[in-house]
Amino acid sequence: MQKVIHSENIKQALQLRGWKQKDLATALGVTAQSVTNWLRGSDFPRPDKLLKLATTLQMGFTDLVKLEAAGQPVVAFRKKAGTKTTDGHISKAMVMGELLKALVPFLPELPVLRLQLQQPSTDYEQLQTLASQVRHRLGLGEQAAISYKDLLGEFDNNGAVVAPVLWGQKQNHKNALHILLPQERVTFIFLNLDTHQEDFKFWMAHELAHVYTPELAGKNEGEDFADAFAGALLFPKAVAKKTYEEASTSNKTGEKKLLEAQAQAYGISLYSVFSEVNRYAKSQGLTLLKHTDAQIHAICSMQRGGTVSETLFTPVPAEPSAYVAAVKNVFRSSFFESLQRMIKSKQTGPGYIQQVMDIPMQDAIALHGELSH
Repeated sequence: MQKVIHSENIKQALQLRGWKQKDLATALGVTAQSVTNWLRGSDFPRPDKLLKLATTLQMGFTDLVKLEAAGQPVVAFRKKAGTKTTDGHISKAMVMGELLKALVPFLPELPVLRLQLQQPSTDYEQLQTLASQVRHRLGLGEQAAISYKDLLGEFDNNGAVVAPVLWGQKQNHKNALHILLPQERVTFIFLNLDTHQEDFKFWMAHELAHVYTPELAGKNEGEDFADAFAGALLFPKAVAKKTYEEASTSNKTGEKKLLEAQAQAYGISLYSVFSEVNRYAKSQGLTLLKHTDAQIHAICSMQRGGTVSETLFTPVPAEPSAYVAAVKNVFRSSFFESLQRMIKSKQTGPGYIQQVMDIPMQDAIALHGELSH
C-alpha cells in the first residue's frame, strides 16, 4: 500500500516553529532534497526518520501519514501504573506495526477460523459464561488454576503471535503492547518478561481478550472489557463464591490470610482476588469484603514477587541463546524463528530488530548474531 506524508500538516508545523525545510533536514540528519521528496509524495521516510520526524515536530502518526484506515496498524498498551501514553509512544508503536508487515510472510501459516466475540459485555453473568466456555476450550474445570502456558494455544489458534520481550522494570512505560494488522489479519503481542509474576497471567488474559475482540482494539471499551474478562477467567465465579463464603466467617486478619492464600494458589495478584470476590458479592447483593481498595493496594506494594525473567534466566540479564530458546520452548512462540527466516532470506540487519522490538541497539546486535547462525 502506498503511504505518503501529510505535507500540509508538516508545512503548518514548520511555520509554527519558524523553520524552513532545510532546518527540518538538519534536525533529522537528512538532505534537504529528502524532505522535499517526502513533501511531494515521491518518497517516504525510513522508519527511524519517520519516528524522529514525529518526535521533532511533536506530531502523531495519523497526523504525519496518509494511509487508508483499513491498512493502519491498531495499537493498544498495557501501561505501567503512574505512566501516561503520549503521541510519541503511539507513533513509535505505529512504526513498529508498519515494520512488522514485512515479517508476516515469514510467519507459519495462520488459522483462518478464529474465535471472535459478538457484542462483548462487562455484565458479570455474561462474563462468567464466557470465562466458563474459554476454560472448557482449554480443557480446564471451573475451579482449576490457569497457567500462562494454558493460554498460549489460544493465541496461536486465533492468529496472534506472542513476542516475549525484555523491556526492564523501570525504563519503559509499557508492560505489554498489542499491535493488530487488520489487512494482514495478524496480531502481535509484546509481553514484557521483566514484570512481576503475579501480574503476568493477568496481562496475558487481558491481551487474549483483545484477540477475541479485534473491533474494540485501541478503544476504551476494549480496555474495560479486557480487564473484566481477565479477572473472570483467572478467578471465576465458583472460586470467588467459595472464597467469599469462607471470608464472611473470618475476622479482618483471617480475610487477609485467605485472600493471600488464594492469590498464591492461582498465581495472580492479591488485588485481582480481592476485586473478583467483591464483584461476586456485588452481583449477589451481598456485603463487600472488610478490606478497602486502598488497604489492599498498600499490602500489594509491600509483597511484590519476583519477575518472570528472574524465574526463567540465571543469571539475569539473559544470554541471547537462552532468551531465544525460552521464547521457542517455554512460550511456544514462532516470533524468533520467523525473524531468523527473514534474516537469512533478506539479509535483514540488526536495525530492523532494534526498531521492531523497541530494544537498545547493543541488544539487537547480540540477538541478530544469535539468529544469524
